[in-house]
Amino acid sequence: MSRIPLQPLQNFVTAARLGNLTRAADSLNLTVSALSHQMRQLEERLGYALLQRQARGVRVTPEGQRLLEQVGPHLDAIAQALQPFGARHDRVLSVSALPSMASNWLVPRLGSFVACHPEIEFNLESSERLTDFERQLQCDAALRVGAGQWSGLHVEPLFDEWLMPMASPSLVERMGGLGALPLSQWPLLGDPDGEWQRWFASVGEVAPSRYVAMLNDSESHHRAALDGFGVALGRVTRARLLLDSGQLIALSPHRLKTRWSHWLVYPPRSSTHRGFLAFREWLHTQAAEHARHMEALVG
Repeated sequence: MSRIPLQPLQNFVTAARLGNLTRAADSLNLTVSALSHQMRQLEERLGYALLQRQARGVRVTPEGQRLLEQVGPHLDAIAQALQPFGARHDRVLSVSALPSMASNWLVPRLGSFVACHPEIEFNLESSERLTDFERQLQCDAALRVGAGQWSGLHVEPLFDEWLMPMASPSLVERMGGLGALPLSQWPLLGDPDGEWQRWFASVGEVAPSRYVAMLNDSESHHRAALDGFGVALGRVTRARLLLDSGQLIALSPHRLKTRWSHWLVYPPRSSTHRGFLAFREWLHTQAAEHARHMEALVG
């Protein structure tokens, strides 16, 4: 027997599972007559009946049931394996970003992109994991923080990240107001990376030998500062909304550039994705506006 094409077998599995040729034909985008013709040809090649027509649908014969049990799981596995390789549509765009970057910077701006491009279905994956574009074929781009060295990808700078000392209005009031005491005498929230030492060195001062608490991530610093627990050396990108709303106050105009910057990265395949190209242009505009705001904030 010559090799049987997969499509008639897939159509048989669909018809057998649904038990109705009309519903099966609709799901396969075929006419009922075309599906019936395929089933007859398949039965002729195999030499036995697969489906028995009844008044209300079809019933699988014993031979058809054996074929369904043998072939069905393999066709399901093939469909699952091929799913990541499905054609990408210009109107579907998937972008990955760190949760903090997504919630504090990208999402507050995203409404303007969606308003300008209502035809694009935008999918945002908020994850701490680094996107593997070779495996995650449905992801078109990512917003990353680092030194900009990711081989095999297009890498475009967005903006630098800066640190500034910031505290809640309640803490500022308890300390007697801005400038009442040297910053080294405020309750500082320490970090394991030694950024306070770098900041004090950049302004020509000596960092304190102890801190009110040691916290190991920027979100905890911002949260503790909001609660009036102490002074955070906050990341301006993540804290900008809090600074703009007055929930946090910058205690010094001096800012310190971090060792890492923000980048847009994407695989070569995204270069022809029209939805991504529209997002890329919009994103760079937003990044430039953010950089200008940073200059005004410390100017």
